[in-house]
Formats: sequence, structure tokens, C-alpha cells
Amino acid sequence: MFIPLKDTNPSRSYPVVNISLILLNVGVFLYQYTLPPRAFKTFMLAYATVPARIPAFLNGHLGFETAFLPLLTSMFLHAGFFHIAGNMLFLWIFGDNVEDFFGHLPYLLFYLVCGIGAGFLHIFFNLTSTVPALGASGAISGVMGAYMLLYPRERILTLVFIFLVPIPAVFILGYWFLLPFLGGISALGGTATGGVAVWAHVGGFLLGMLLTALSRGRQSRIK
Repeated sequence: MFIPLKDTNPSRSYPVVNISLILLNVGVFLYQYTLPPRAFKTFMLAYATVPARIPAFLNGHLGFETAFLPLLTSMFLHAGFFHIAGNMLFLWIFGDNVEDFFGHLPYLLFYLVCGIGAGFLHIFFNLTSTVPALGASGAISGVMGAYMLLYPRERILTLVFIFLVPIPAVFILGYWFLLPFLGGISALGGTATGGVAVWAHVGGFLLGMLLTALSRGRQSRIK
């Protein structure tokens, strides 16, 4: 068992967007659990991504907003304490440096694009699924993909059983990516029945790397 706790790469500016995203996610999570059970279920179903709604929209059975708005709103919903705690820990560790690289508003756009792109890939592999998908992990996967490309040698202080070990980011993030990728490959041909939306993780991570590589190339040309 290992749990990343923090990186040793200080940010150059105050990560106002990253902290705001964490606070927004926590605020929505707390709001969810103020709702009565029936309202809670209705709220989650309305704003979580349900892949089968996309074919329903294409067939004229659902409106655009009902089918596509959840690709955005589902990024701010979480299924339980450990779900949000894990996501926010990873966003806290890796997001500030990625915000440094992009700048504040471009980082927000990057985060949202990665989350929406991850949602589309999940839908593509699960078109007939009626299982709601929710959580910030697609967007955070994009942040992690960017971090691995930008800072592969930075050390991540990681709790390995009872020891605190500095491990290069490329190993932590490469291992993290490999798990959903292999899980997605093994699940090809099936449909989502619950649990982790592995293709959202894979898609977010790769999209984050792609957008970062394009941005870094553009910055190099400007210089």
C-alpha cells in the first residue's frame, strides 16, 4: 500500500484556481449530504453523467441540456468521503504546479476540458450504460498527466506502509495510469456496471499530456 502525500516542488504563485476547485468540490459534497434521501438521489441522477442519455438525445428522446450538461456538473459530485478525499488529495498535490505552468484562467479551462473529454471517452466505451458516472477524477487525471510530462523527476513524498519515501513523479503517475489502462483493456466488450470509470481516467490523463505538450511547444516557439 502506498499513498502520495505531497510533492517537493514549490509553486511560484498562489494557486488560486486549484484551491477554489477544491473548495467548490467540498462545498458541493457537503450540500449533497444536507439533502433528504429522495432529493439526494434525484440530485445525483440529474447531474451525473449517464452514457445512455447520449443515444437517447440523438434519437430525439431527450433534450441537449439533460444529455450533455452532466458532463460538466458530474465533475463536482462525489459518491462518498473516501471518493472526494482521494480526489482532492491528488488535486492538492499536483494541481498547483500545473496551474503555475498554464496560468490561472488557462488552467481552469484545461481542467474543465480534461474533465469533459474524459467523460466523452467514458461514454464512448459505455454507450448503453444507465449507470451514473460522477467525480472529479477525469479532470484530475488530466492534471496528473500534465504533471508527469512537466515534472517527471520531482519527488513525491509517499507513505509506503509505515515509511515516508520520496519517489520520482514518473513512477507514481506511471503506475497510477497503468492500473486503469489495464483495467479498461480487460473490460473491453463489456459495459459499466458500477465502480471506477477507468476509461475516463485514461482519457483524462492522455488528454492532459496532449494539451500540455501542445502548450509547451507553443511557449517554446514564442520564446
